[in-house]
Amino acid sequence: MTKKLRKVIFIACGILSAIILLYLLYRDYRPEIDVLMHPDSHTKTKLLYLIRQHEVRDSLFLLGLITVLNAIPGMSNSVFCILAGLCYGPWIGLAINWAGNILGNCIVESLIKRVDFSHRFKKNKFLNWLMAQKHPSLGMTLGFMVPVIPSVLVDYTAARLNVPANKFLLIVIVGMFPTSFIYAFGGDAIFNGDAKKIIGSLIGIAILFIIAWLLVRMASRKKQRTA
Repeated sequence: MTKKLRKVIFIACGILSAIILLYLLYRDYRPEIDVLMHPDSHTKTKLLYLIRQHEVRDSLFLLGLITVLNAIPGMSNSVFCILAGLCYGPWIGLAINWAGNILGNCIVESLIKRVDFSHRFKKNKFLNWLMAQKHPSLGMTLGFMVPVIPSVLVDYTAARLNVPANKFLLIVIVGMFPTSFIYAFGGDAIFNGDAKKIIGSLIGIAILFIIAWLLVRMASRKKQRTA
């Protein structure tokens, strides 16, 4: 089996898994959807009550979906990370987000060498920036922290640099914490209508995007110097 075919199969399996998990979550969240579709004067009270009544299995479905979406290149799991905080509170939501993001990246990194990537992917400016770092661990940790940098680029860097499994795991744990934290606490803030926490979460996201902008400039300058 060729590496290109493996890549197609892995992505197809990931998309199929995501569809199944989405259906399972839809089935269990149907009462909330029905409330939203037929609003009345008690809609908010009903919705807040229903959201926090979900069982452990729904947290596992959510964990699985966050993991799968993290592992599929081009997909975003941010909405479901916010949903985790909304439904399970800040700390359990954080645990779900963090675990899902860690598992997703570990799965991708373990499969990197079994699939083939396009020439365009290998010329990505972020990838070149990551590969050229004097301190690769710091660069990869920053890469995981910034939402606009696809995690697969960091996973690819780790695989190409032959980063030991225990060291990669530590990088993922540290790197995925900020966004996992912000989304979980942001979701809980939305649930409680806490304006201060919502603003704090937005500021946290803004800081990450500022870091992303700085990294984009650094990557662009690096590319220009090597051109």
